[in-house]
Amino acid sequence: MIEVTERAAKEVKRLLDTEGKPELGLRLAVEGGGCSGLKYRLGFDAKQEADNVMEEDGFKVFLDPKSTLYLKDIRLDYQDGLMGKGFIFTNPSATGTCGCGESFSV
Repeated sequence: MIEVTERAAKEVKRLLDTEGKPELGLRLAVEGGGCSGLKYRLGFDAKQEADNVMEEDGFKVFLDPKSTLYLKDIRLDYQDGLMGKGFIFTNPSATGTCGCGESFSV
């Protein structure tokens, strides 16, 4: 359903280790806003009752039911280079994206 690249998984695990809270997982979500209408939200959170849960390379990924619809088949990658570093979303369902890659439309 969601692909987390090896680079992204390594960075998520590194960041989760610094949190020191084993109950936390990676929350991927979509909310209204951004230049294209919807924007990605990424953070660490505890599981909520209605969440869809994926086990990914030693950590859990939490998706609320609404966000799951928009994040189907998404690819989460991580880049670390001279031009910047951070998580990158590739969403095959997006019909448009903004220049910064943080918001999209469907």
